[in-house]
Amino acid sequence: METTTLEGFYKEISDLIPKDINKEIGHFNVFKIADISAKYKLKPFMPYNRRSYYKISLIIGHNKAEYADKVIDIEKNALLFATPKIPYHYLPQDDNQSGFFCIFTDDFLVQSKSSVILDELPIFKPGGYPIFQLSDEEVTELLYIFQKMHKELSSDYAYKYDLLRNYVLELIHYGQKLQPATALYPTHTASARVSSLFIELLERQFPIESPHQKLNLRTAKDFADQLSVHVNHLNKVLKENTGKTTTSLISSRVVQEAKILLKKTDWSITEIAYSLGFEEVAHFSNFFRKQTSFSPLAFRA
Repeated sequence: METTTLEGFYKEISDLIPKDINKEIGHFNVFKIADISAKYKLKPFMPYNRRSYYKISLIIGHNKAEYADKVIDIEKNALLFATPKIPYHYLPQDDNQSGFFCIFTDDFLVQSKSSVILDELPIFKPGGYPIFQLSDEEVTELLYIFQKMHKELSSDYAYKYDLLRNYVLELIHYGQKLQPATALYPTHTASARVSSLFIELLERQFPIESPHQKLNLRTAKDFADQLSVHVNHLNKVLKENTGKTTTSLISSRVVQEAKILLKKTDWSITEIAYSLGFEEVAHFSNFFRKQTSFSPLAFRA
């Protein structure tokens, strides 16, 4: 499977797309490895590059995963976590391959009540532990979760995506529990603490639950002042720890909330713009279009 974007991925398996897949904020799907390999004659091979989505795979079969700094031999069973930030090369070592994998974007988990920030977790960080060899008992437990995902995705249950978010989080926490203790509890440096406090301040402002509620912290300077650091220092620390600037992190979270409000509420565009800290609707529209390539009205339609 040599595609790196969701669009490219689905070009090859178009008839596996659920009919309501695009009605949800963010994106999620789950597949049986054997079904894709057999039906579409696609080897579960992935070249060394980045992808535009997160992926959690339950791999049953002999495989090899190559990263920039390591090669991991999967002898029999493994749980693999992949992030858009870290390229890797995945190559089966025999034809006896089975298991499941799910793909999702970070937007998919935005509506979850969990405070999990994917890129802050060791399983999704550079130099972390992305692959775990599994016992037969662990495979049985994980198969049960993936089978529930697979069944739920094709159901008519009105709240199935909320349930699927919980299953994804269950897989993430399962992987976290497999982490070595040293990876789970890293030493907090001063810069890591500043990054953590920034994320906490950012997330604390959400969700927006009323059109009369308004973001108090909207700019990089707002956050720097609240943390009692210079804005340049905050930007440097966040760039080192997340790979993103202060402004891009704020913008990303604001646009995620904007998507939810546009899709899930009947608030006017003016009300949404105000609650997200925009004094002028035109400024909000320009911001949203720059971030998503859609106008707010077009996205809501």
